[in-house]
Amino acid sequence: MSNSYIAIDWGSTNLRAWLYLHGELAASTRSEAGVTRLGGRSAEQVFREVVAPWAQHNVPVIMAGMVGSNAGWVPVPYLSCPTSLTDIAGKLTRVNDAAPWDIRIIPGISIVRDNNCNVMRGEETQLLGAYRTHPAGLYLMPGTHCKWVRNRDGVIDDFRTVMTGELHHLLMTQSLVGVGLTEQRPDGEVFRQGMAQGFAESNILRCLFETRAAHVLGKLDRSTVSEWLSGLLIGNEVAQMQRDWRLQAGETVAVIGNPSLAARYQQALDHAGLNHRLLDGDDCFQAGIRSIVNDLE
Repeated sequence: MSNSYIAIDWGSTNLRAWLYLHGELAASTRSEAGVTRLGGRSAEQVFREVVAPWAQHNVPVIMAGMVGSNAGWVPVPYLSCPTSLTDIAGKLTRVNDAAPWDIRIIPGISIVRDNNCNVMRGEETQLLGAYRTHPAGLYLMPGTHCKWVRNRDGVIDDFRTVMTGELHHLLMTQSLVGVGLTEQRPDGEVFRQGMAQGFAESNILRCLFETRAAHVLGKLDRSTVSEWLSGLLIGNEVAQMQRDWRLQAGETVAVIGNPSLAARYQQALDHAGLNHRLLDGDDCFQAGIRSIVNDLE
């Protein structure tokens, strides 16, 4: 495969595509037509609409994300843990009904154990890029479904998913916790107070209704409930993972993501006494795609 190609990150709610010509980024585009938002169209139809302006280049396409799930274009089998990141390039699945396009989809990674049943799609590409550019033993990937990943010399041997982001959204929008609130505003101090509470509690289930009670009784400003809840959930997540994985003070965690969300986790890692470094999620994704392209040549 040449160094001219299209890279696509196709998730549940959106699609992002980049055109590379002779190793240089030539164009990019995005669409809200994630695999759960196709609007009655097929995945193939959406793909052809998105890349139509680039058809003249006749370059191969590498895709990652939920496009390879049973809700996407072509079901792509998972690679089972432990799995080597550098083996991914040899495990791509071709899309056979997209002529004249040469399309290949990157597999996700799964783990099935008595105490852990987990899957990821899309994150494996970021992890490959992160490993190629910034090797680390532990990666943290904040998001709607936050991933904690153990890497041993390029082999993913364990990972966990924590639904912190989705839980925050559901509590704020579809539970009693969010009823009667005013417009939410940023407040770093309230976030830190919630985070400290999250670290102090071994079980935060009872704290969730107390969040509702606190703003009803005037103990918590109704405009900062989102900040408090974010701190509570993130603080408890980091504390729990530190206990479960027996992370020692001074260990380094590589955080892959966008700076604004990552900053919240970095505060929690500081509170836990863990070192951290931030890696840009898009940069890691592109590095992962480049690694696969190079391995296919």
